Amino acid sequence: MTCLDCGSVNRVPTDKLTAGPKCGTCGAKLADGKVRELDPATLSKAARNDGTPLLVDFWAPWCGPCRTMAPAFAQAARNMAPGVRFAKINTQDHPNVSAKNNIRGIPALILYQNGKEIARHAGAIPANAIEAFVHKNAKL
Repeated sequence: MTCLDCGSVNRVPTDKLTAGPKCGTCGAKLADGKVRELDPATLSKAARNDGTPLLVDFWAPWCGPCRTMAPAFAQAARNMAPGVRFAKINTQDHPNVSAKNNIRGIPALILYQNGKEIARHAGAIPANAIEAFVHKNAKL
C-alpha cells in the first residue's frame, strides 16, 4: 500500500486494514478515511502498486461542480474507510496528468485497484452515488 503522504510503499495485509496501519517511513495513517491531495508521481505509484481500491477525483479550483462535489467525496471517504482510499489531484497544478489519464472533463473519478484502472465516472455525484460506484466496480 502506497503512503499517499510520502509515496513510500508499505506491506499491509488486507485483514490488518481495520487496525489503523501507519506508514513505516513517515508515520502517516494509511487508511483513515481522509481525502489526500496527490502529486502525479504518488498517483502513478499508488495506481500501479496498490491492491486496496483507490478512488481519485481529478478536479480544479475554478470548477464549480468540483467544489460542489468535494464534501460528498469527503463523506464517501469517511464512510468507506478503511477498505477504500480516496485522493484528489489538482489538474490545474498538474496539467499533464489530465492528458496522461485521458481526462476530458472534470470532475472525473477514476477507480484503481491491483495495478490498473477499473472504472471511471465523469461529472459531480452525491456521496451515496460515489459509494455505489465503488461497490459496483471494486473487489472489496
